[in-house]
Amino acid sequence: MKKTYKIEVDCANCANKMEEAARNTQGVKEATVNFMMLKMIVEFEEGAEPKAVMKEVLKNCKKVEDDCDIYI
Repeated sequence: MKKTYKIEVDCANCANKMEEAARNTQGVKEATVNFMMLKMIVEFEEGAEPKAVMKEVLKNCKKVEDDCDIYI
């Protein structure tokens, strides 16, 4: 399942860090961040609960870019 989330991030480099952090989160099959559109598209692994996974994605993104935000 794929879902799109609105994000808040200040620069393209930070967006790349968020994308990498999201990809490395358990339950995420693939993640793409579009800095210009301020969106993150996340494809979840089979059987993953999107809300729970996105909470972990946000935690991981905050570790690499503390002023970012994902609107879950």
